[in-house]
Formats: sequence, C-alpha cells, structure tokens
Amino acid sequence: MKKRLLSGLVGLMVAQPALSIDLMETYEKALSYDSGIAAAQASFEAQQAASDVTRSVLLPQLGAFGEANYIDVEGPNQDNSYRELAYGVQLTQPLFRADAWFDYDASQFQTESARADYNLAQQQLILDVATAYFNVLRARDTVITTRAAEAAIQRQYEQAQERFDVGLIAITEVYEARATYDDTRSQRIVAENQLNISQEQVARLTGEFPEEIENLRQNFPLGRPDPMDPSAWEATALDQNWSVQSALYDLNVSEANLKSAKAGHYPTLDLNASYGKTKTDGLEDPSTFQMQRDGTTTQGVIGVTLNVPLYTGGGTQAGVRQRRSLVTVAEQSLKTVRRDVRVSTRSLFLTVNNNIETASALEQTIVSRRSALDATRAGYEVGTRNIVEVLDAERAYYVAPRDYANSRYDYVINTLQLKQAAGTLSPQDLVALNNWLSESAPGIEALANEDKVLDNPAQ
Repeated sequence: MKKRLLSGLVGLMVAQPALSIDLMETYEKALSYDSGIAAAQASFEAQQAASDVTRSVLLPQLGAFGEANYIDVEGPNQDNSYRELAYGVQLTQPLFRADAWFDYDASQFQTESARADYNLAQQQLILDVATAYFNVLRARDTVITTRAAEAAIQRQYEQAQERFDVGLIAITEVYEARATYDDTRSQRIVAENQLNISQEQVARLTGEFPEEIENLRQNFPLGRPDPMDPSAWEATALDQNWSVQSALYDLNVSEANLKSAKAGHYPTLDLNASYGKTKTDGLEDPSTFQMQRDGTTTQGVIGVTLNVPLYTGGGTQAGVRQRRSLVTVAEQSLKTVRRDVRVSTRSLFLTVNNNIETASALEQTIVSRRSALDATRAGYEVGTRNIVEVLDAERAYYVAPRDYANSRYDYVINTLQLKQAAGTLSPQDLVALNNWLSESAPGIEALANEDKVLDNPAQ
C-alpha cells in the first residue's frame, strides 16, 4: 500500500513533454545571458590590465622628442636671429622607487581579490540557477496539489449539496464545504501566480521563459554531508571560501598601500639617457655681420637623477595616517567575513541533516494522512464524523506530498549552499544533480486519478 501511494503521491511532478529542459541546459543559457557574471568577468579583466599599468612604471620609459625654435637675440654688440631644430630619443629607467614597487604589489593583490570575486560570482550563478530552477518545480508542485485539493473538496461540496437536497444533512454542512472550497480556490490562484513569478526568475537568468522542466526522480538519494563533521566543513570554509579569500586579499592591498604611503619619505633614483641632434640655420656672426654656414651638432647624455623629498606640506604624513586607518578597516572586515562564514557553514551543515530527517518523516506522513482520510470518509458515511473533519482531512492529505517534495528541494538547495560556503561548489555539482533529473517522472495526475478511483470503486 505504501509503495502504491508513494508512486502516485510523492512524485508531484507532471509528466513532461519531449522538449522539456534540464538543469544543465538552464545553467548553460545563464552563462551566456546573465549580466552579473559578465560584469564580474569584465571587472577581473579590468583589474588584470590595471596591474599591468602599475608594473609599467617600473620598466624603462623610451620616447622620442622633437623641438623647433625661432630665436631672436638683441643686446650690446648682438643683433641676431636664427632657427633651431632639435630631435632625438630619451630613455628613463627607475632605479629606486619604493612607492612604485609597493603600488605594484597592491595591484597584484587587487587582481587576486578580483579573481576571488569572479570565482564567487561563478558559484553564485550556479546557486542562483539551481534555486530558480527548483523554485519553479516547487511552485508547480504547489499548483498541482492545490488543484487536486480543489477538485476533491469540490466533490465533497457537491455531495454535501446532494445530501442536503434529500434531507440527509443540515445546511450548515453545505456552508462549511462551500467555504472550504472557496478557500482552496483562492490558494490555487495564489499558487498559480507564484508559479508565474518563479518562471520569471528563471527568465531573468536565461532570457527564456521556461515552459516545462525536468524534475527529480523519486529515488533521488538524500545523502549526509561528507565528512560528517561540522568542524571539518568549517575549517575548509575558512581556508577556501571565496568571500574570505577576497577579504584577505583586500587586507593585503591595504597593507601594501600603507607601505607605499610611507615610501613618500624615501628618495628616488632614476637613470636617464638621451641621444639627439640639433640643427641651426640663419646664424649671423656678430663681428662681421655675415651669415655663418648652417651647423648641426650631435649630443649624447647619460646620468642619474636623485630626488630627496624634504617637505610636502604634511601630505605624506596625512596619507600614512589614512592608509593605516584603512588597514584597520580591512582587518575588521576580514574578521566579520570569517565569523559570518563560520556560522553560515555550521548552520547549513545542521540544516542539511535536518532536511534529511524531515523528508523521511514527511514520506511516512503521506501514508498516514491517506489512511486518516479514508477513515474519516468512512466515518462520515456512517455518521461518526462530520463534514468539517472530512474537509480538514482532505486538505491535510494534499499538503503532505507537497511538503515532502519541498523538503527534497530544500535539501538540494541547502546542500549547494553548504558547498558554496565551503568554497567547493562547482559546475560538476550541477552535472551530478542533473543526472537525477527525468522528464518522465510520475505526475500528480496519478494522485488525482487514484483519489477518484478510491472514491468510486466501480471505476
């Protein structure tokens, strides 16, 4: 009896047409459509480029120069004008710039922080897709069960009306049945609206409105977390969680920026080299007032430039104070993230195990409530139960398979959240989950049809 009921009641999934999509197809669509993951990737690539920019300051700077001048000289025994054209190349190589080195270190840490944020965004997309996908199934199951409950209670209402018409029951029982029927109809309307909303959430991620999606098989295993030790999950999370990694790199960035600010007190040393030519024409000899022949000179220069900051108006000291405070901010933020991850991981570990226990209990509840409904209906036939008890048993019966299905969905989502908290969530988890989906799972129609057969044995 239990197996027969579970095959008809526990599934809660409508038989799917051949064109239904699965979880991996939904994820692949989201990868190419979702703007959040695209923005995270672009931010990471932008930070990689920013790191290259800061590195360029440490490398040789080579440039070409050109200059053209018209010079007019007037003075005692001088009255001359000429044109001068200079051109060449110039090389500058920083030899000692501590601030530039620390800025480069900070940019590398920023790149790692952006990489952690990008990885976190990838994990969040996995979780968002799975949550939206199973929320559609959750909402659809609710629609199916409320429709089945509405149909069953409508039959009770019609039977009550027939009994009242022949004088077997009082009008109050008809009113009770009608009120329950109207209430169930309102619940069905709310459920249908929630299904539309959940489908819109999938469309936001994929750009497509899902019509039919595959559901979990009835034999989907609800396994315990491995390892079965919350402390082990906590240790893994503190070491691998991408939010923790991002906050840690942000602290490293702040510390490197503090060193860069302190380096404002340090001298700088640069190597400079240049090679060029200067061409002069129209030069007049002041002693003879005769035009000289045009001349061209070649010049090569190499040397070092030392700059020692003595006083910058207090800006360097203020910058050090500012960076030191920002290091404190980063330290406290890291502590907060670690505490949140620690609590979240342990809570999710407990929740997953609770989902397993709840699902096991609700599975038995389906059988118990079916038996209770049959007994209440039989009691109503012989006059030992009233219509209110029958209606309550009807509604309780249809709630049971919905709650059981929800407990399985909760288990799936919470398991993925636990892996995300531990930093181990990957697309492979969706692949493994997708293998337990089927487009031919038994549907809730089996529940409605079986209930009609039980009501009308002649069928």
